[in-house]
Amino acid sequence: MPLSIQTNVASLTAQNNIRVNTIFQSDTINQLSSGFRINSSADDAAGLAVANKYRGDTAELTQGVLNAQNGISSLQIIDGGLNNISNILDRLRTLATQSASATFTGDRATVNTEYQGLLLEIDRQASNVKLNTGGVYNTNLVTYVGGGTTSANAQISVDLSGTNNAVDGTALGISTTSVAGGGTQLAGNTVRLDNSAVTFLTATSQSFTFHLNTGTGSQDVTVSVTGGSGGLSGTQVISNLNTSLQAYGLTAAIGSDGTLEFGGSTAFTVTTTAAGTGPIAGTGTAVNEANYSIGSGTFAAFAAGGGTAADETFVVQNASGAYTINLTAANAGTLTAALTTINTALAGSGIYAVTAANGTDFSIQSTASFSVNETAFTAGAGGGSGSAFGTVGAQTVTAAQSSASNSGNAIAALVALQAAVTNLGLVQGKIGAGQNKLHYAVNLAQSQITNYAAAQAGIRDADVAAEAANLTKAQVLQQASLAALAQANSAPQAVLALLKG
Repeated sequence: MPLSIQTNVASLTAQNNIRVNTIFQSDTINQLSSGFRINSSADDAAGLAVANKYRGDTAELTQGVLNAQNGISSLQIIDGGLNNISNILDRLRTLATQSASATFTGDRATVNTEYQGLLLEIDRQASNVKLNTGGVYNTNLVTYVGGGTTSANAQISVDLSGTNNAVDGTALGISTTSVAGGGTQLAGNTVRLDNSAVTFLTATSQSFTFHLNTGTGSQDVTVSVTGGSGGLSGTQVISNLNTSLQAYGLTAAIGSDGTLEFGGSTAFTVTTTAAGTGPIAGTGTAVNEANYSIGSGTFAAFAAGGGTAADETFVVQNASGAYTINLTAANAGTLTAALTTINTALAGSGIYAVTAANGTDFSIQSTASFSVNETAFTAGAGGGSGSAFGTVGAQTVTAAQSSASNSGNAIAALVALQAAVTNLGLVQGKIGAGQNKLHYAVNLAQSQITNYAAAQAGIRDADVAAEAANLTKAQVLQQASLAALAQANSAPQAVLALLKG
């Protein structure tokens, strides 16, 4: 290497090393002071991209945990309200049981006052916990937790939508129940109607079906009817009934005397008498407008055919308070199915039927009461026998008769309350399951947060021990570079020695 004054290569090399060592020392100090190995994309572009993705996932899951915890808190608030409503239902069942006993006949009005007040309290509390019908929580509650590859996997759903998940009195089916006394029970085969008390119920008209089977001797089938409240126009009743009867080829209409009449075709003929007690033989096998209304007097009817059973349907009327009865034998199954459809459509009216263990006694509650004494049903040409359904008359129920109120409403209330307890239990089950799901979701999210944080740290965090060693190295190199530069800068002075000679 020639000796030169113009270019000091050693000095230039020392200067370059000083620059490199300065950058190295600066990066080491930056990593130690920030705690990150990657402080910019220049440090590690690919590593920074992966670390930032993990950081975003961690932030999403952290908020998801907060969402889930808020969801748990909301469900706990609802659950506390449901527990209190459950306690109210227990009290309502106690009151209904008390009123069902004949020993509390005179106290039923007082008991019913508390009962109705508690029904209102259920509505108020259901509204407060926002789980009344149409309430804020009466919907599908979706909590976004995150962590899934799709939105469906990243959220927890607690479906509280629909009336069946609300807990107000209407949704539980107890808003119209009462533990006050019902109507009057009359014995014998006489129908007595309190014309002043007969009204349509608020929902729709009521129709009821019971089945009479021939057997040895005679059976008593007792039907008692106690009333609802409010009114409904006869036109609307006809519309509601015809909607249910349409699929079965049956129709209903209001007769000229204000009674409700059914029409249709069945497999026999029914012939009626306006008065008198003599039997009338059935003829033919087809029915054209086979119906009649029970008015004043005695009637008997026969059917042509070999059936051994009859279905009887009656509807409580407005106006004169008459009944319409339709009998069928050979095609009983079809009409029974039709009447089942009607009763389903008219459900929720507060009317209920009770069947005795012998299968022939039925009790149905509404505004009048009567009993029917069954005899053998043998129809056919010249058969000479039939079913006598007794004498029909009108009678205004006196105050003395009304005082003998029965426990039907209280028993009906107990049935409704039992169903309400079941429904409430189902809602509580959904609330509890929702809380557990959210707890498990929080556990998973916390685990994912930990794992994502560890993965991010492995990529981006600085190794302090290694960087401390690097800093020491950088400092030594920097000092050595400066010393070497000083020596390199003094090298051209050797030329002066040559010039002096």
